Amino acid sequence: MGEHKEYFLGIDFGTQGVRCGVVNEVGEVLSVAHRKYNTYYPEPGWVVQKPDEWIEAMFEAAKDCLQKTDESVVKRIVGISVCATASTVIPVLKNGTALMDAILWMDNRASLETSGINQTKHEVLKHCGNEVAVEWLIPKALWLKNNRRDIYDKAYKVVEQLDYINYVLTGEWVASICQATCKSNYVEDFGGWNRSFFEGIGLGEFNRKLNTRVLRLGEPIAKLAPGVANQLGLPKDVIVYQGGIDAHISMLGIGVSRPGDMGIVMGSSFVHLVLSKEPVFNEGIWGPYNNAVIPGLYCLEGGQVSAGSIANWFIREFKVKEEAEGDPFELMMNEAAAVPPGSKGIIALDFFQGNRTPYKDPLAKGAFYGLTLSHTRAHIYRAIMESVAYGMRNVIENMSADKLNIHNIMACGGVTRNPLWLQIIS
Repeated sequence: MGEHKEYFLGIDFGTQGVRCGVVNEVGEVLSVAHRKYNTYYPEPGWVVQKPDEWIEAMFEAAKDCLQKTDESVVKRIVGISVCATASTVIPVLKNGTALMDAILWMDNRASLETSGINQTKHEVLKHCGNEVAVEWLIPKALWLKNNRRDIYDKAYKVVEQLDYINYVLTGEWVASICQATCKSNYVEDFGGWNRSFFEGIGLGEFNRKLNTRVLRLGEPIAKLAPGVANQLGLPKDVIVYQGGIDAHISMLGIGVSRPGDMGIVMGSSFVHLVLSKEPVFNEGIWGPYNNAVIPGLYCLEGGQVSAGSIANWFIREFKVKEEAEGDPFELMMNEAAAVPPGSKGIIALDFFQGNRTPYKDPLAKGAFYGLTLSHTRAHIYRAIMESVAYGMRNVIENMSADKLNIHNIMACGGVTRNPLWLQIIS
């Protein structure tokens, strides 16, 4: 592997847990550790997590990761950066105390606030496909103001998960341009935070309640807090650098850096991200997001809410795991490989959890059409893979409708371990 002078600690907060990894200057991973945390469902449509559990899991994973790493390497760690889910939202006191459980990105309690924002038709919305999503920070902040006024008034700020973690690490409250632009209607083309927009939606006090100090990806936040450095056994001069949204950061990890490059996170859901030199305005996708990932480039975003999760549903409901001697997904992949393209007439629709783009319809439903008594489970499974592929094609065609040429597609995530599915998508 060779000798390297500097090393880095990356921390990735996902929906189910946190992963820490030590890497060298050229991106080689030396050690990794993971810890899970809980997700709670207190009301229909509500999904929350406990910030204290994040922090406990982060320290456990980081310590585990560092213990697996040679001591000489640990002494040469010079930087830390974090990526996180978005928008996972917490009202906090100035000293970092969370005032309630964090509202997870998939929580949809702010549907009325979302509708109200979209009805304003403000020009800022042109930069997010003319609609905000119920997943985002601004609707969630408005929900807090409208429904938990006691907590909202007491809060110093309403912040993203990433902001909260960075505060724990440094004692500084800062926002990432990635979360701010993609989830909080921060539009640099309009000067950043647009007062008329926030006043129009009933959040005129945004400059007091939101985390308005925005840093670009890779900008230094501050040195690691001494107490944290001591707890982890890290050098006292380690710098924490600004990160961003987990999916958007993965773009950089798989080499998406030029106009026309598309990065796709292929997991339970699919996230499609494309870079462009010019702004592309299209109601079917999110964006254009200026400078959200790479300065000087716009980012366009599409998504399929259910993708790999439909395959998980199939494996569970058709009891494949009980039958398989090894990997149930490999068993079904092999069975589906013997089925010809088109699944002998079965057509599936991948809207099992609604449609994120291009229709933006949370009430859309999945479907199978064309079933006959001659069909087997392998035909149905292949139809699922084909439906997700056509859903992806629909997103790409929608993105390409106006001045956006996609030249290369690079992917990461669990679905990339299924060569048949990748072939179908190709």
